[in-house]
Amino acid sequence: MSITGDQVLLYAVQYATYALEVWVCVAVILAGRWRRLKGLGLYVASLFLLDGVARPAVSNFFGSGSLLFYYFYWLTDVVFALGAFLVICGFFHRACSQEKKMWNFVRYLLVFVFLVVLGVSALSLTRHVLYDKFIFEFSQNLYFTCLVLNTMLYVMLQQFALEDDELGLLVCGMGVQFAGEAACFALLHLTGDQIMLKSLTRFLAPTCTLAMLSIWIYAIGKSPQTVTGRYRPEANTGLVEAVAD
Repeated sequence: MSITGDQVLLYAVQYATYALEVWVCVAVILAGRWRRLKGLGLYVASLFLLDGVARPAVSNFFGSGSLLFYYFYWLTDVVFALGAFLVICGFFHRACSQEKKMWNFVRYLLVFVFLVVLGVSALSLTRHVLYDKFIFEFSQNLYFTCLVLNTMLYVMLQQFALEDDELGLLVCGMGVQFAGEAACFALLHLTGDQIMLKSLTRFLAPTCTLAMLSIWIYAIGKSPQTVTGRYRPEANTGLVEAVAD
């Protein structure tokens, strides 16, 4: 069976992604930052184990067109979305590490947002009466929510001028990843073209993941001047004071 140029490119992106996922985990350990970046390390490890090992194994054993692989694929996609949400929660906690009242407000907000996403996604059960629709919509809604939360976090870091270069780069990398996922889902709703979505997902999502991992490796390896949770005096702390009151 001949291999097309698109397949060669896809394999190159996939295996480069797997290599960078391993590299991120190793870099976190070698840099002595496992305690600070434990959540990120576990998230990347799950990406490698589920996407790089488990999915191909299930596909080869049961067939890529089997119903079991279909459900396994989307269930693992939900795991990735949940993992990304937890990583962002960890980023918020790190950004608010010296502002306890601010973190108390943010954590309740994050719990509320998650419950809203879960509730809105559960409506698909009444509309479609199909379990797979709930899985797809919950994953989709959570990715969009993570994109919004990550953007809010980036704005917060700029507003407070937090002296944590590493965290800023990690947040930027996560934003690149969510941008690809959001673009795929948006095109699905706009066009309703499953073939177009499948083609874009094959290249766009892995490429965005590759870019995210590259940024994370740079953030971990550059040894930035990090003062976690410390705000510059000239920063606008009005929001912190408002929450504290």
